[in-house]
Amino acid sequence: MKKHHLSIVGILFLGYFITILIGTILLLLPISKNITEKIEWYDAMFAATSATCVTGLIPFPTTNWSTFGQIVLLVLIQIGGLGFMTIISLILMMFKKNIGIYHRTVLMQSAGSYSISGVTNLIKRIILLTLFCEIVGAIILSLRFSSDMEIGKAIYFGIFHSVSAFCNAGFDLFGVSLINYQSDWIVLSTIMLLIIFGGLGFVVWSDFFDHGLKFKKYELHSKIVLVFNGIIILVPAIFYFIFEFTNFGNAGKFTYLPFNEKILNALFLSVSPRTAGFNSLDLNNLTSSGKLLTMVLMFIGGSTGSTAGGVKVTTIVVVIANLVSLARGKDKIVLFKRRVNNNIVKQSSALVLAYLIITIISTLVICAIEPNVMFESVLFEVISGIGTVGLSLGLSSYACVATKLILTFLMYVGRLGAFSLFDLLLKKSENIYLEKPEGKVLVG
Repeated sequence: MKKHHLSIVGILFLGYFITILIGTILLLLPISKNITEKIEWYDAMFAATSATCVTGLIPFPTTNWSTFGQIVLLVLIQIGGLGFMTIISLILMMFKKNIGIYHRTVLMQSAGSYSISGVTNLIKRIILLTLFCEIVGAIILSLRFSSDMEIGKAIYFGIFHSVSAFCNAGFDLFGVSLINYQSDWIVLSTIMLLIIFGGLGFVVWSDFFDHGLKFKKYELHSKIVLVFNGIIILVPAIFYFIFEFTNFGNAGKFTYLPFNEKILNALFLSVSPRTAGFNSLDLNNLTSSGKLLTMVLMFIGGSTGSTAGGVKVTTIVVVIANLVSLARGKDKIVLFKRRVNNNIVKQSSALVLAYLIITIISTLVICAIEPNVMFESVLFEVISGIGTVGLSLGLSSYACVATKLILTFLMYVGRLGAFSLFDLLLKKSENIYLEKPEGKVLVG
């Protein structure tokens, strides 16, 4: 009898849905909370979705959960960061079970691999890299936290924040994110490096393992990610420094910080919005320019095949390169002496448009539902949700049920990808090779 498999998108959709459902049930247990008030199902689902989709938006501080509840969130973060298919593959490999072609294909899409041939090896590398980065990060943070708290608590905090940072989740156990450590180079630098390493993508790391520092041998994808990640970290950091830490224009409220701390926090502001969700400063005190820049970075996100969200760096680079090519009268895009396939160009443009449409519609609906909330706060929260970032101006903590459900949906879409949603909802038409007559359309 012929086997009928779910589509790849269907598998991913169902897998994350089941993970969120189990997480929601566990968080609703009395043992999960640290407060006397009842936790509503939509708040538990919001938190479970945020953790599984490695976002970081929360209906209330993580300190309101008991140690058990926090561990549930941590497990969900790890599953969401690695991808549930990676976890399943690890279990199969532990029991020495073969991974079939179908499951390799699902893994290929989940992990951002080029082909199914090297998927098993890629999974092993993903696990080893994740463990190495999270363990090293946990050790550094635990040692630093041990000067502020007893050793057992310091180790727990170190592990939690290391996993949360590498998985680009942004959950914290302090209740105020990393504001209390805004002058601490060790903590913020460690968190930044974990965010960057987790957001590079496992394909980039595979290139590094295979070719070392021989950049010319890297795949085009890896070259784009590495070069433009550096640009998207340094350039916004300069703008943040000007907007928030100098007397330029509408002077920022953080000009009182020492020069070295201004540099540190400008860099952190540039790194964290790329889907991590930690903040070392009160975001409500940012200038309008700073908030807008943060929204742009949240929209861009990290790299394909990583723990990060957003439309992805490579997508934005291809779209911008396409605009430049059109302006120059060229019909081909060439990056690092390699031509970009036209289908990739179409997909990139469509993906950006899809995210913009979802963002606009969601913002319109929430503005109608929450008439007393400033437009700026709504747009910020929507982009943070669909970009799986987790930075917030406060809306998630006091939003109505309908708004929380919309944000929950956005986080889910952000983790799966807008294309995955359309692929699941829309029936693909059969390929028809008979071309229709060409028509003329005026644009611009």
